[in-house]
Amino acid sequence: MIQFHELRVGDIVLAEYEGQRKEGEIIELNREDKEVNVQTGEQDFWYSPKDLYSIPLDESQLTQFGFEKQAFASGEVKYLKGPFRILLSRDGDFSHFEMWYREDRRHITQPLSVHALQNHYHQMTKIDLARAGQPY
Repeated sequence: MIQFHELRVGDIVLAEYEGQRKEGEIIELNREDKEVNVQTGEQDFWYSPKDLYSIPLDESQLTQFGFEKQAFASGEVKYLKGPFRILLSRDGDFSHFEMWYREDRRHITQPLSVHALQNHYHQMTKIDLARAGQPY
């Protein structure tokens, strides 16, 4: 379950319907009824936040957003998307890392979900983080 106040249009989440979870993009929020319209590859449908789940952030997710990977001999890994940077102290350790955009630096000390990264990215850059060519 994801808290309603964490969600924005454009966020990527897992939506559950009849026991099946499908990845989709939030296309509309109904703040009055606290419902979320999620578009999957097949359809769009209104969900309660209790039927939405976060997607853990990992390298494959960053790749889908167009991040490029740089590995260093020290074991650190940097992901780049324009001037936005994510620096992992150990390859694959998304539970403790640093991200920055210009002078805005943030230290993340717990696992982050895809929609939370999208929200950080938007707060820092004022640009939505979207997947290139995603058929939602």
